[in-house]
Amino acid sequence: MKKLFGLLSLILLVGIDQYTKYLADLYLKGQDSFVLIENVFELSYLENKGAAFGILQNKRYIFLVITVLVMIGIGYAYYKLPKEKRYLPLRGICVTLTAGAVGNMIDRIGRGYVIDFFYFKLIDFPVFNVADIYVVVSAILFMILMLFYYKEDEFSFK
Repeated sequence: MKKLFGLLSLILLVGIDQYTKYLADLYLKGQDSFVLIENVFELSYLENKGAAFGILQNKRYIFLVITVLVMIGIGYAYYKLPKEKRYLPLRGICVTLTAGAVGNMIDRIGRGYVIDFFYFKLIDFPVFNVADIYVVVSAILFMILMLFYYKEDEFSFK
């Protein structure tokens, strides 16, 4: 039942990501930025052929290989995690991280680029999307859990 819930959650999260990118493509592409908070936050369409901060531009196949390898690793970890309630946060992180990877992989395969549209102008942060939020938040929560909640000896993937 937990695996079915994880799969349905994954599908929902990827769907949300893809829907927001569809809306960005429909309403933001070719338009001026849509300002939500003057000089702070806006929606700005960007076709990203690289990774964060513009690195590895046009290296689509590298991203695809890395994404598949990461998804295999996450899937293995998800399968091997103990079934106790204590590990539910890690299961959630696995699902959310995978949703982010899948969401951006769909773009790279289907379009050849990732649609980004959130822009924090105040700090000139790189433009990002919902899948990126999934990945970053998952990574931060993972680090917090590993540093402060779980003990190293709790994990023995045998």
